[in-house]
Parts: sequence; C-alpha cells; structure tokens
Amino acid sequence: MTSFATSSTVALVTGASSGIGKATARQLLADGLTVYVAARRVEKMADLALAGAIPLGMDITKDDEVVAAIRQIEADHGGVDVLVNNAGYAVYGAVEDIDIETARRQFEVNLFGLARLTQLVLPHMRRKGAGRIINMSSMGGKIYTPLGAWYHATKHALEGWSDCLRIELAPFGIEVVIVEPGGIKTEFGDVMGGPMLEHSGQGAYAELAHTMATATTGTYENASGPEVIAKVVAKAVRARRPRTRYVAGYMARPLLFMRRWLSDRMFDRVITSAAG
Repeated sequence: MTSFATSSTVALVTGASSGIGKATARQLLADGLTVYVAARRVEKMADLALAGAIPLGMDITKDDEVVAAIRQIEADHGGVDVLVNNAGYAVYGAVEDIDIETARRQFEVNLFGLARLTQLVLPHMRRKGAGRIINMSSMGGKIYTPLGAWYHATKHALEGWSDCLRIELAPFGIEVVIVEPGGIKTEFGDVMGGPMLEHSGQGAYAELAHTMATATTGTYENASGPEVIAKVVAKAVRARRPRTRYVAGYMARPLLFMRRWLSDRMFDRVITSAAG
C-alpha cells in the first residue's frame, strides 16, 4: 500500500513546545518529513530545531502571526501538506464562576484560531489535490466531566466542525482526521487543576472543585505518555486512506464505549462516582 507521506511532505505541528505536539514533531521528523513546529514559546522548541525541525513563533489567536507563519512556509516549501492542529488548553471551573471573557478565549484558542490556520493552508492543498488536516480533539469531545463545561464545549464543537470539513474537502482529495486522546502525561493536568481551584475552590462549588482536583491528580499519575498519540498521528499521516477518527490513551476507549451505550443519567452517575 502506498504511503501518503514522502520525504517531500511538509508538515506543520502547532502547540509543539511540549507534550503531544513535541512528541508528534519528533515522530514526523523520524519518519522523514519536513517539519515546521509552531508555538508561543519558541525557546521551548530548541531541541526540535536541533533535531531538524523549523521553529516558528506563533500565537494561534493572533491573525498576523498565523498569516506570517503560513507565508513563510509557502515561500520556503510551497505550502503545508499535513497540518496537525494540536495547540489548545483547558479552562476548568463551574460555569457560574468562569467569566465570559475567559470562556471566549478558550474558544479562540481551541476552535477559532485552529479554524483560521486551516483556512490558510487549504488553497495549497486544493491546488495539489491532496492534503491532511489532523485535528487534536479529546475523549472530552464525546464525554463530559464536572467543572469542564467550557473546555468540553470547545472539543464538542471541534468534532462537529471537523465532520463538516471532512465532507467539504473530500472532493479535493483532502482528508480530515480527528484524534481523541484519553489521559496523557502532559502539562494539561497541571494547567487544569490549579486554575480550577482558583475559579471554584471557594464558594458554592468548592467541595466539587477540591474533589475534582484530587481525582485529576490520580488520573494523570496513570496517564499514557504523549508518544502514544504521536504514533497515532504518524499512522494517520502515512495511511493511504486514514480513518476519520483515532482513539488512544488512558481510559479513552472504555469511557467512549460507556458514553455510547449508557443513557445520559447512567453516564452521569458513572462520571460523578469517578469524580468522588
């Protein structure tokens, strides 16, 4: 079976300063692709540059930086053949406690910034008649957890957006792939727990917030390494015809199975029990 990726394939990985993004960049470099890596913290990608990646400073929410990054890739290599939309973060806290500006930024990073970057790479892919858009969702794009409403909302939105995009782009030979990681050992757990207690550690939701913080610590002690997801991304990049969704990582498959087959009320009980 012929692989989609070759030595001339140009990939762009966002959120590459740590975790899944960094592991994915290393894997794609090992597979022989030309790899651009983008993040706000350029200094955190120095190791990737030494390995052969081309670092770009980019805040996914700043249009001028996003446009400049794509223009540089077009000038150097013609355009992006594989886009790994990995940049993202989580805001946790009770809906009542999260101000709307904070919630809005969650969408700017996890959905709108990603969408703008995707728009910019599509003309090259359409002209070429081939391309891969790989969107890093989460098992949280199908399930839900207490105090995660804004984060889950962005991932649920990304799932629907990606499904629509897949149908729109199919006639042009462009594949859209959704990756749904479970618990992964990244900065996610640290970034999630502290702010959650800042938002909801006092007041009406304090007991739930502290319970969730404890449960989160336990989950991430058992989490899978980011290399698990990097291998999944590489598989999707190489495949002649990739699957529309890939699921991997700690607890992803069992939780998605339960969500599919249990009623809403039954799943509520499962999630509440796990949190407690």
